[in-house]
Amino acid sequence: MVQVSAGVAYDCDVLVIGGGIVGLSTAYAITRAAPGTRVTLLEKEAGPARHQTGRNSGVIHSGIYYRPGSLKARFAVKGAAEMVKFCAEYGIAHAVTGKLIVATERAELPRLHALVQRGRENGIPVRELGAAQIGEYEPEVRGLAAIHVGTTGVCDFVGVARQLGRASGAEIRYGAQVVRVDRRPERGVAVLTARGDVVRARVLVNCAGLYCDEVARLAGDEPGMRIVPFRGEYYELARPELVRGLVYPVPDPAFPFLGVHLTRGIDGGVHIGPNAVPALAREGYGWGVVRPWEVAGTLAWPGAWALARRHWRYGGGELRRSVSKKAFTAAVRRLLPAAEEGDLVRAAAGVRAQAVLRDGTLVDDFLIKEAPRTVHVLNAPSPAATASLPIGREVAQRALAMLDAV
Repeated sequence: MVQVSAGVAYDCDVLVIGGGIVGLSTAYAITRAAPGTRVTLLEKEAGPARHQTGRNSGVIHSGIYYRPGSLKARFAVKGAAEMVKFCAEYGIAHAVTGKLIVATERAELPRLHALVQRGRENGIPVRELGAAQIGEYEPEVRGLAAIHVGTTGVCDFVGVARQLGRASGAEIRYGAQVVRVDRRPERGVAVLTARGDVVRARVLVNCAGLYCDEVARLAGDEPGMRIVPFRGEYYELARPELVRGLVYPVPDPAFPFLGVHLTRGIDGGVHIGPNAVPALAREGYGWGVVRPWEVAGTLAWPGAWALARRHWRYGGGELRRSVSKKAFTAAVRRLLPAAEEGDLVRAAAGVRAQAVLRDGTLVDDFLIKEAPRTVHVLNAPSPAATASLPIGREVAQRALAMLDAV
């Protein structure tokens, strides 16, 4: 049994669960804002950034997609500039490449124009392009119209995460999976790890990503959402010379997913993807990874069924592209007609930790909730890596306010 005892010495002031880029940024922000604060970070894996942080397309997002005034819009715009500066300061690989968002059908043109307006509302410079101008940026890409967003780039987010950990001064413990939490509002928080270690803290911060809802329930809080994992599958382009930078389709406004896009990474390779299919485990990076108890947990959540009923047609198309390389190639060829099925080589997949409400609504914005002596980060998928520095400061500010109050 793990519990907080009266008069016990604390092992740290703030305990952070989760060694992805958001948890590491939070630890970094706490020690920057309040030097001398003792921070311990627990991560169940053997190193940092093993899941969402290390398995995305590496894009520094501009913030053009997100509702003006939302946390995503504010933090992505601010975070993109800060991320470039952070990478430059610490010598982390990055490049500001700009990107094209391309309309390939007439029905997409109104959505493209709406993105132009949204970009301007978010303070993002955007250049509108006609069909003939697309070739100035991407000679092999075809479309009816496009917009160019100059502030988009790419970077090594795993490198960023490692540097945040080093610069934070926090005690970071890897291989430390949290299995039990005892929280006493009048005393503090005690956490038990799978290997039997107990860590006692004044304040707890939950940045557990794919397991954030489970950690919230361990702490005694009902988060009002569940993580429904969506796998994003990628291919590598065997002829990377076909793509110069970043090329995106016009996104479907009903979904927070951006569709199959082309990304020239910092290594010079071009990634294609991701799609978005239900994963059969929270770390289900392939169809062969199945954890029945996690599937059962997803199916027990009413929101998962409501989501499926509402969007079965969209989901069917994503599943088809998952099981059929030909169908995936067809989606790519809408943007890049020169691509052939043989040009696509399977690459590592990622899993998006998407919060879903009880009524089936996909949580569209970052979601941060407070409870006694606890801050929960409950929805931080893309563009959380881009926005990680401002997110970390926001979470740190809340945790430090709690620390001052106890």
